Amino acid sequence: MPPTPRDTSVPLDSSHALDRAVRLLAGYRADDTGVCDPGVPVLAALVADTGTAAAATAAHRATAEWSRTVGRGPSHHALYDGGLAGSLVGVHHAARLHPPLHRLADRLRDHLLTGAERRPWRTEGVALTDYDLISGPAGTLLALYAASPAPPERAAPIARHLAALCDEPELPRLRTGPYADDPNLAWLHGRINTGMGHGVAGLVTALTAAVRRSGPDPELTCALGRAVPWLVRQSFDDARSIRSWDGAGLDTPPPPGARARQAWCYGNPGVGWAVWDAADAVGDHETAAWAAEAFTGLADRYDEDFHLFGELPGDRLGLCHGAAGVLAVADAFARHARLSAAATLRARLLRHLERGLAELDDPERWHHGLLGGSTGVLAALLTAGHGGSRSWLACLGLR
Repeated sequence: MPPTPRDTSVPLDSSHALDRAVRLLAGYRADDTGVCDPGVPVLAALVADTGTAAAATAAHRATAEWSRTVGRGPSHHALYDGGLAGSLVGVHHAARLHPPLHRLADRLRDHLLTGAERRPWRTEGVALTDYDLISGPAGTLLALYAASPAPPERAAPIARHLAALCDEPELPRLRTGPYADDPNLAWLHGRINTGMGHGVAGLVTALTAAVRRSGPDPELTCALGRAVPWLVRQSFDDARSIRSWDGAGLDTPPPPGARARQAWCYGNPGVGWAVWDAADAVGDHETAAWAAEAFTGLADRYDEDFHLFGELPGDRLGLCHGAAGVLAVADAFARHARLSAAATLRARLLRHLERGLAELDDPERWHHGLLGGSTGVLAALLTAGHGGSRSWLACLGLR
């Protein structure tokens, strides 16, 4: 059943989000908990674009503070979890306010590209670090795109590796190998993850971004021609008549019931966007229409009380699991697919997040990370509700 219609008459005042973002940046102090995460400089660049003196002062101060953390983190190439690809995105945005940092961004980019030329990733028995958006090469490729409008051809080995993983219609190379005894990922061992953060959807968004920049490369479009139909085949209607995806592919029929996790990371919003954007990029109008209809069904039946859950406010409000991520996807669908249902959901979620801004005041329950922290919530609000720059959305596989 669709949720009971809500009162959407509360006026949206995005200055609340801007004021909160300025205060966050003005009080930001670098520490090792947020090393190399791009959230602070992404938010600072958005805030600086507003043109007010207080915003510019807070943004410049925060990026200078954040830049002291570069180089402290691990040396892996991930977009998130403190990796160098995330550092590249952060330094790129910080350099808008502190131009000397452009030299550091160039060095980081070259280091990532040199590593990519070796293609160090597995193509059988894969781990998440061999392909995904959060910890693997899909995220590295998206970071290169977020940090440069025209990445050099040297980025091609990353896209070729991702395409090579999609060389058969059932995507057997993406069945994970090393997780049989992992306490957190045993459920994924030998299976194929569907999601945006750790699965096929994230890989598809990276390949789609490559196609949009390099043109209809046959190797990349053929890979999309296998991965996208695979994602479509894994979908089903849940008990609320919402087109849904479980965390891994359907090796058995899906269990009955409604799926509460409809978020950027798993479920209809993230996977539906990946399918639509890929189909749009290669001119597959039939599949694009299918994905648009799937997201419209979610938007019409979206229920904040059911679909937003978790003890931590980041689970309910953040980009990865919560309302900010669904907002970012709805905004992308409204802008690029021109879906009226997506625009309506965007308005609802803007108001929902505006009403929840006070939850960001508890420093014990929030960090400053982009994907699961306060900076991501505010960045989504400033972009979708305040017309802020969209360049950082590549970090989510969006545009």
